[in-house]
Amino acid sequence: MVKLIAVYRKPEDVEAFDKHYFEVHAPLAAKMPGLVKMEVSKVFGAPGGESDLHLIAEMYFESKEAMMEALSSPEGRASGKDLRSFAGQIVSMHFAEVV
Repeated sequence: MVKLIAVYRKPEDVEAFDKHYFEVHAPLAAKMPGLVKMEVSKVFGAPGGESDLHLIAEMYFESKEAMMEALSSPEGRASGKDLRSFAGQIVSMHFAEVV
């Protein structure tokens, strides 16, 4: 199993970000073919106190191939386009293998 991980730093307008993320972006991402599970976590702090992170989204796929197919699908491209439009400056994306 592999996952696509999106790490979002705190946006300037948390309320507007959350509204768009949960009402528009997450439903788009959830439509990607082959998506097994999607987990979204709100960061509330760090061992040292404050964190500059806001959300971490993890999207699970059965294989690297399934993940790449999902990202290149019409649904994956629509999700990517939306992501760039509202969070391009505050998100980092990562691929990981579940061990």
